[in-house]
Amino acid sequence: MNEHTVKAFDEDITRLRGLIAEMGGLSELSIHEALDALIRGDEELAAGVIKRDKKIDALEAEVDKLAIRIIALRAPMADDLREVIAALKIAGVVERIGDYSKNIAKRVSDIEDRKKFEPLTLLAAMGEVASEMVHDVLTAYAARDPVLAKEVIATDEKVDAFYNSIFRNVVSYMVENPATISSAAQLLFIARNIERIGDHATNVAEMVHFAATGFYPPDEDS
Repeated sequence: MNEHTVKAFDEDITRLRGLIAEMGGLSELSIHEALDALIRGDEELAAGVIKRDKKIDALEAEVDKLAIRIIALRAPMADDLREVIAALKIAGVVERIGDYSKNIAKRVSDIEDRKKFEPLTLLAAMGEVASEMVHDVLTAYAARDPVLAKEVIATDEKVDAFYNSIFRNVVSYMVENPATISSAAQLLFIARNIERIGDHATNVAEMVHFAATGFYPPDEDS
């Protein structure tokens, strides 16, 4: 590549990273606000989360167009191509994280007798861990840090443990309080969405590791 082409490529990559960072920041904010709205019953805040999802979708479309443009015009090789492909995949996963936050926000009005609904408080800690995973994986992406990416992957076990505990607790609560079955079912749906956020943060972490090192982290269970 000549100097002009190299500069243009670097600018494209910087723009691509910036779009991913913006998407990630909005998705992280949506997680926090969706859970806050759920706990407080704030339907106005929930509506803002739902509305924000369109912006996240638009950013993903912009990432797709830019990545395809880079591949078509710059013909990147080796490490550069790996980063572009990783960015494409990461954008899709971050968009899904935004979707899960939107799903949580949509359930805010479906929880009845919120102050008396004890299992609702269990979601806060689970949501905090999942949110930290998203924050840390975005930091790992920005820093090209495979070590932090592996730490995010390891943290997913905590989210899974929270989900299993909440599931057992909510089922028991439903048996003891039949009148809460409808709200409890919504709570299980929300817990599942938080668990999926953790899974998707793990997927991003694996891609960050790949982009930084050229290989995916080993499966600790194998």
